[in-house]
Amino acid sequence: MNTGTEHQKSPSTAQGDSSAASRWAGHRVLHACSLALAVAAIVLFTLPARGSSTHSAPAGPPGMDHGMTAPPSATTPGMAGMPGMAGMPGMAGMPATATGEGLAAERDGYRLDSAATSLPAGRAVTYPFTVIGPDGRPVTDFAEVQTKQLHFYAIRSDLTGYQHLHPTMAPDGTWTAELTALEPGTWRLYASFTPNTGPRKGSEFVLSRTVTVPGQATAAPLPAATDSTTADGYAIAVQGELTAGTPAPLIVTISKDGQPVTDLQPYLDSYAHLSIVHEGDQALAHLHPTTPVHADHGGPTLTLYALLGEPGNWRAYLQFRTAGQLHTAALTLHVA
Repeated sequence: MNTGTEHQKSPSTAQGDSSAASRWAGHRVLHACSLALAVAAIVLFTLPARGSSTHSAPAGPPGMDHGMTAPPSATTPGMAGMPGMAGMPGMAGMPATATGEGLAAERDGYRLDSAATSLPAGRAVTYPFTVIGPDGRPVTDFAEVQTKQLHFYAIRSDLTGYQHLHPTMAPDGTWTAELTALEPGTWRLYASFTPNTGPRKGSEFVLSRTVTVPGQATAAPLPAATDSTTADGYAIAVQGELTAGTPAPLIVTISKDGQPVTDLQPYLDSYAHLSIVHEGDQALAHLHPTTPVHADHGGPTLTLYALLGEPGNWRAYLQFRTAGQLHTAALTLHVA
């Protein structure tokens, strides 16, 4: 997986434990299917109670999103089925719009549980975990979102080593994530899911835990903010001015050898996936383009909408597919 080369525009870590989660209570992340929906979401969503992390690791260098969900009382007819808009019936099939921070291991009675607090360095490794529901039992019934029942993300505390995986679940509710080799340091592991039964049926969650990878850890400095990067011979340009608390479009244009790319293939029901991780606390956001999917004819321009609640630098990972190959491009975005 090649994260490519970035072209700098201008110069522009803390472990997210339970105190960090509280400190970010006002942080909202919205990936919306239209700017109008993004603005409406500001009014429709009230701030939910924050979860508390049940596991923390030593502070180290940082990592993204699906996770804050609307409280049960925030029920608005006409929008259900839209990921991240729990309890809002009627708009299934729209681009994913989950909201969240992913800084806690437990929220609203659901808990990300794993006995693993340390993983070996330098080789592929499995990470077993379960999602425990309000009844104290492993959840085994999950709604399918973007063609998967659970999305799993891993990133080191310096925002390097990004992995986006789709674990398998055993009948007893035990998930197994197959991680590629990890560098020494502190890693945050996120699980994004939507229960298909229970008191929060249809609500999207992003929960996370940290693990330590033993060895001599060397933190990589965060690259400066930029509006372009490359990956696997593709050039990616990003246009858009991001301001904390203000919904704004991001226009992504993909080209190769100076020519616009028009053969993007659907990947998980979308032409691209953009994961963004905040530099300060590893809050996670995950966005999808509003561009309708029409077979293998995506590009060259994709429009995404973002509402990021806090200023600062965010590390962005854009994934897209051509000719059956998945590409991952990385760049730093700055939110004023």
